[in-house]
Amino acid sequence: MDALRYMVENVEPWDWAEDAGMKVLPIIRNRAADPDERLAAVEIAGDFTQINDDLAVALIGVIEDPAESDEIRARAAISFGPALEQGFIDEFDDPESVPISEEMFERVKGVLKRVYMDDSAPKEVRRRALEGSIRAPEEWHKEEVRKAYASGDAEWQLTAVFCMSHIRGFNAEILEALKSKDPLIHLEAVQAAGSFEVAEAWPHIAALARSEQTEKVLRITAIEALSTLMPKESLPILIELSEDPDEEIAEAADEAQSMAVGFLDDGEEDDEFDEDEEFEDEDEDEEEDKPSDGKSK
Repeated sequence: MDALRYMVENVEPWDWAEDAGMKVLPIIRNRAADPDERLAAVEIAGDFTQINDDLAVALIGVIEDPAESDEIRARAAISFGPALEQGFIDEFDDPESVPISEEMFERVKGVLKRVYMDDSAPKEVRRRALEGSIRAPEEWHKEEVRKAYASGDAEWQLTAVFCMSHIRGFNAEILEALKSKDPLIHLEAVQAAGSFEVAEAWPHIAALARSEQTEKVLRITAIEALSTLMPKESLPILIELSEDPDEEIAEAADEAQSMAVGFLDDGEEDDEFDEDEEFEDEDEDEEEDKPSDGKSK
């Protein structure tokens, strides 16, 4: 295993050198470099802790080059996801919180859309372009996600359900995907149900979280989904699971429990605010009803 691959697989990104991405830039640009080393370099450059405009330009060059391998083009496309999501959420109100500039943000979105829409591009590259671009949802995504889900192709359906964690309007499809016998589609459906609080999915996901027979990755995903999916009903389950003898299950449940409590507290604050608003409205109505000349209206 070369040094870059070891770093990607064994060192957490926040422990990488701050300039790790810039150091691998020459490797990304060198088409003659070892393919595995270049793939690791692309992963490093695209990580949220490293990506910047210079690295983004290099990754775009990889994505748009048909002579590059499908694997490295796909990896470059999906790498943009976290940066796009941060730009979408922040809206560049604080430019320093987004690792790429607003101009690059728009450019990347355009590149990924163009690559996805190119029917001649390899399937894997197109899938990853859609998965990367969905992190900053746009109106065109809805139709394309529906098409991918309805395609009958298991790989495209997997991509579609992944996208449903990032764009609203797919509750029916998520509930259907929860019945899928494909474990990867099922996993993504559980995550999507939690992301958009699909209440009808709660019994299924609660059962997955409770069962010791559930495969661990799926079980942890279900536990995480319960933190936002009907948190009041989920809290007793999460409290129970936080005492689970499996440390990973207990830790996931403990974190989900904290999130659920946070959601409940936020809801109570909103209710209090609404009540105050209602009282203010009543006071205003009473003031309006008072006669200005001492006579009743």
